[in-house]
Amino acid sequence: MRTKMKVLAVASLAAATIVGCHGFLDVQNPGPIEDTSLYSPESVPPLVIGMSADLSNILSDIVRITGIASDELGHGGSYTQEGLWVRGIIRPEDVNDLWARMQRIRYEAESGVERMKAIKGFSYDTDANGARANLLGGFANRMLGESVCQAVINSGPVQSDTTYFQRAEAEFTEAIRIAGAAKNASDILTAAYGGRASVRAWQGNWAGAVADAAQVPASFVYNAIYSINSTRENNSLVQETYVRREFSLYNTMWAKVFKDPRVPWDTIKTSTGSIQTGQDGKTPYFRQAKYTSLGSAIPLVKGAEMLLLQAEAALRNGDITTAFNLINQERAVYKMAALTPPTDLPTAWKTLEFERGAVTWLEARRLWDLRRWFIDPGPAQNTFLQGRDKSIPISLAEYQTNANLAGLTPHECQ
Repeated sequence: MRTKMKVLAVASLAAATIVGCHGFLDVQNPGPIEDTSLYSPESVPPLVIGMSADLSNILSDIVRITGIASDELGHGGSYTQEGLWVRGIIRPEDVNDLWARMQRIRYEAESGVERMKAIKGFSYDTDANGARANLLGGFANRMLGESVCQAVINSGPVQSDTTYFQRAEAEFTEAIRIAGAAKNASDILTAAYGGRASVRAWQGNWAGAVADAAQVPASFVYNAIYSINSTRENNSLVQETYVRREFSLYNTMWAKVFKDPRVPWDTIKTSTGSIQTGQDGKTPYFRQAKYTSLGSAIPLVKGAEMLLLQAEAALRNGDITTAFNLINQERAVYKMAALTPPTDLPTAWKTLEFERGAVTWLEARRLWDLRRWFIDPGPAQNTFLQGRDKSIPISLAEYQTNANLAGLTPHECQ
């Protein structure tokens, strides 16, 4: 009886306390935040962080699809869409999410820049955040230009994929302008030169590309950032190659490349000593070892790539000696032995294409390289994409919701 009385007393006291402190444990919904409240200098840093996070989030997925749609990775897993992509079949109905997320980061960066310009008290022309926002917009457009075969801007009509490179060049140029006047923005400035160098080359302005590439030191690297904090912040390629065994180098050209620091991979043995298989239970699991943590960063600009961009420009002018001087500078970055220049252009091009493939391996750049070399009528021609889809098509969802695409038939990029 005494025990029951104690319990009742404690319960009564607790109830009285709760009644007496009405509102202490209440949670108030503040309601929607007015858009005008976000037009403040304080809103800019988190706005740019959001852009960076969304770029990283989609980039690691694009690394995966372009990796297996090109010659970088094979599929040893259980996913249906990836099983098609590795065979060179990329259908509009299979890329709805990828298309939407690539377009989202492009729009976020571009509209974010316009928002910054309208913020009173924010020094857009001299602030590193303004430069970085333009830089991220440039990378978003470059990713689109290198990954898809046609452009659509904000539910507009179909345009050439070159549209993305044009937008990227303008954004990289703006990033250069602002970073040159901002404090603590030297890495943004250098990365913007590297980004602009690549999109200038893809538009045929090789002289401009060489001039920009020369601004990037050989050891420079600018990364897309990842974290182990949450699934959304993870490098998804690591999830699929370390947590799962969905992708394998088996039966790719890179499985024949050994002890190359640019293309690290390994195998896993079972308890019986045999090589572990992929998720499909049959494909030998040759695991990429470039990214080993869910927080591993993915390069967006590298000085080594800039050297190869200059080398490619030299080869396009028939200058094998200069090209191989630059190739050997790139190899020196990785402490690799110099190569002897060949005497003929076809051999020189074959080497250049391998070197570029190794340096940009699993960085979402290879499918574009194979596409542009496929249509090259000269010694640069690469036939890997023969009979395969060349890139990511406009998504089925875009066809279904964009009035400017009404009447057009969804199709693959062949």
